[in-house]
Amino acid sequence: MENKRNFTFALAGNANVGKSVIFNQLTGLNQIIGNWPGKTVERAEGTLHFKGQTIKILDLPGIYSLSTFSIEEIVARDYIALERPDVIINIVDSSLLERNLYFTIQLLELEAPMIMALNQVDFAAKKGMRIDVERLSNMLGIPVVPTVAITGTGINELLSTALDVAAVKTRPTPLKVRYGKEIEENLERLEAAVRDRLRELCRRYPARWIAIKLIEKDDDITKKVEAYENGDQVLAFADAIAEKLEQVHGHESMVVMAHERYGIASTISREVIELVAPSRITFEEKLSAITAHRTWGYPILALVMAVMFTVIFFGGDYLVGVLESLFEDVLIPMVTEMLSSILSTELVELISGGVISGVAAGITIALPYIVPFYVILALLEDSGYLPRAAFLMDNLMHKIGLHGKAFIPLLLGYGCSVPACVGCRIMETDRERFLAGFVVVLIPCAARTVVILGLVGSYVGIYAALTLYAFNLILVFILGRLAFKVLPGEPVGLVMEMPSYKKPSIRNVLTKTWVRTKDFVYIAFPLIIGGSIVLEALRISGLIWPIADFLSPLIGGWLGLPPKAGIPLIFGILRKELTLILLAGLFETFDFGLILTNTQMVVFALVTMIYIPCIATIAVLWREFGWRKASIVVIVDIWLALLIGGIANQLLLHMNF
Repeated sequence: MENKRNFTFALAGNANVGKSVIFNQLTGLNQIIGNWPGKTVERAEGTLHFKGQTIKILDLPGIYSLSTFSIEEIVARDYIALERPDVIINIVDSSLLERNLYFTIQLLELEAPMIMALNQVDFAAKKGMRIDVERLSNMLGIPVVPTVAITGTGINELLSTALDVAAVKTRPTPLKVRYGKEIEENLERLEAAVRDRLRELCRRYPARWIAIKLIEKDDDITKKVEAYENGDQVLAFADAIAEKLEQVHGHESMVVMAHERYGIASTISREVIELVAPSRITFEEKLSAITAHRTWGYPILALVMAVMFTVIFFGGDYLVGVLESLFEDVLIPMVTEMLSSILSTELVELISGGVISGVAAGITIALPYIVPFYVILALLEDSGYLPRAAFLMDNLMHKIGLHGKAFIPLLLGYGCSVPACVGCRIMETDRERFLAGFVVVLIPCAARTVVILGLVGSYVGIYAALTLYAFNLILVFILGRLAFKVLPGEPVGLVMEMPSYKKPSIRNVLTKTWVRTKDFVYIAFPLIIGGSIVLEALRISGLIWPIADFLSPLIGGWLGLPPKAGIPLIFGILRKELTLILLAGLFETFDFGLILTNTQMVVFALVTMIYIPCIATIAVLWREFGWRKASIVVIVDIWLALLIGGIANQLLLHMNF
């Protein structure tokens, strides 16, 4: 490394192997989250400086194979083959070595420079598994570095090893994966044909890998081969070989190849693992058994949800009181007085009522409820509890045509609808993805939680707020059931890995919380301030009253709200917490008990909870499902909000609520 240069390392591995933890350890807060070009798949990358070198770290999607079962698998393999990062860091779970080696073998077939991070060796030891790291390295022909990502153990050695491979200081000789004699003979013949007739394609992908994928009848590679002049001849030859293998083995060619890989993985794992009977059942195993239990798991799940919302409500309520006193009694009067000495009265009103009040409202009303939620969500993710919750909810989710994995984006929806919609990609079919997306936007996100808890919870009572949450779940179930009946198709079964419980890393939890909160601040605060400025300008100019009068029959008549309350509801398309923030600015008070009755508070919160998602969510719906389906979701939500809000108003008035 005499000459400095930039390197690119790609992290590849199954889901739940600690890949994101290693990514956070390497990049810290220096991360960029976006989408792969032209794909609806999240792309996470970051940079670090190590031993005088600048290294870009790319976190590939967590996948189990390099086939074409999902868009994530295609994205990962095309990046490795076409972009050719300097080193692939294959991260494996030591306690599930044989299962993880299946993916390792596929990476070796791509002939990319690679090292292995043998992660969670501490947990494997607790399970009575001793792994001969040197023997594993010799058998695979690549450097293997034991790590414990959550504590940072082995990370420096991992980086040093990757840098040596990237700078060609170390020249590993990776294992040449070889299959059974019959398969190998036919594979060599097909590889020769590919190399001879598809020379251009062989510049992009290894010839042997192309041959393997053709035998497996890989759709993506088949389409690429068809585009070449001699492609039809190669495909016919590959089909003949695949048919011959299927007749001999009695299984589809893809299954035959998978069986061969698992055989190799099994042989390697048996050679390098020494099993020592654990002295006792670990606490993590006991906890896993009880939290996923068919009887005890549900009360525990209910308790976890109850604790989560209790902490968010009471913790958020306390922080709101502290911050409101700080801003209203100290900061806002001080800044307003300073501005009054240098600016005109109208400009002071615009800045004070728009910018300052907008910032103050965002900090005092929104953040106290959002930050605790993100902390709890990160704890649940890092501990490994979320997959247990998905397993327990599988039967219920099937009632609306989904399976247990849909519970994860539903739970994410309580934080933000945007990542919840993106999270629907874990569903296997387009039908299930749209069905999940349709219901997750109805889940009250953290912004809507601000309205529910900050308005109904604080002034009407916590039981009234919890009733709104219960009603929301019933509504989600009913609408999901109706959508399930309308959309054609059948639900698929739940297939997911149950990771072992781990002690959450405080650093990782804080990093996740900060990244999510930072995204909220960057997106929400400009909208809050902009909305506050526009609203204050409308108030000063007097234009707000014609708008209120126009909305009066709907807002004041059917919904029973003050006519001016329609203005914040319009701005709620920007961010849902804007409805409450701008309501406070419009009536010039944070004491909502002075301007709304209990009935009006419930109706206002109910409409805000259901109606049109925020503009960021609409954009994600459009990107994920297309404008037609996104428009259907928006129209249904608006219609439902107005219908249910009006009915609630009439019922509550009749009950003298």
